[in-house]
Amino acid sequence: MLVLYLNDSHLRMVGLQWNELVNSVEHAVTVMDQGDYAQPLKPYLRYKDPANRIIAMPAYIGGDVQAAGLKWIASFPGNIHLGLPRAHSVTVLNNAASGVPYAIINAPLASAARTAAVSGLVLRHYLKAHPGRRMRVGIIGWGPIGQLHFDMCAELYGDLIDSALVYDIREPKLDNIHSALRGKTLAASTWQQLYAESDVVITCTVSSNRYIDAPPAPGTLLLDVSLRDFKAEAIGGVKAVIVDDWNEVCRENTDIELLHKECGLAKEQTRSLADVVCREALAAWGHDEPVLFCPMGMASFDLTVADYMVRRAEALGIGVGLE
Repeated sequence: MLVLYLNDSHLRMVGLQWNELVNSVEHAVTVMDQGDYAQPLKPYLRYKDPANRIIAMPAYIGGDVQAAGLKWIASFPGNIHLGLPRAHSVTVLNNAASGVPYAIINAPLASAARTAAVSGLVLRHYLKAHPGRRMRVGIIGWGPIGQLHFDMCAELYGDLIDSALVYDIREPKLDNIHSALRGKTLAASTWQQLYAESDVVITCTVSSNRYIDAPPAPGTLLLDVSLRDFKAEAIGGVKAVIVDDWNEVCRENTDIELLHKECGLAKEQTRSLADVVCREALAAWGHDEPVLFCPMGMASFDLTVADYMVRRAEALGIGVGLE
């Protein structure tokens, strides 16, 4: 039986269909809420430099996917100084009934696209809970994750975005941005400017030190993708806190663990992504309440997105069959 092999160039030929990617994650959330999944707590492999890590993310996801598998992702922040990508990711998919492998994706794009699709799902339900709301989007960090978030926002919500600001410690290049936000996008001179002038703030950095020290303005949505950007004085007063999984995210020096240790945040005070998608949790908070979303990253989401990409690649005749 052949195993389909996909690399980064294959995935770029397949293309990123953002609405379908968000739908895939939404399906995974509903399946997990029904209990048709298995997802052990992911271990972190560290050696020598503690800033580096390789994470094993095994899972089974049922529903329309019926896949088991593993994402094996390496994050080496210092790679950017060597001219190498920070993240490298390999995902293996197995048929859930037989255990037979059917695909290998050797590309960080699959993982990065999942990350942006999860944020797109939160935005979908945030806008559903706040009909008529328009957005000023700010993205801190203009690496691959930040750029994918920009493309996702432009593709799905460009008509609802009045302005977009981008900040990076290295001057971001904005010459080839999505046409939906061309003319609406500027590079901010500081993160403080972006933070003050945006009501949707997306952090996509590899910062080794927390730096955001000011509370968000009323009604701001904080998509804390990089998980280690906020100081306690900035988010300690936020009451609307959403996590993808408390046990996963309340560790590894995340902003949720910071709030747990320094401010006494408990699981019972948070809402899950399933609460947002399946039980309309965002509607329970007032329009002026800042919202903080901290996603650790779910292996079940990775498998669902990877399976979608594999099916699309098969339909388009893209990839290499391995014996």
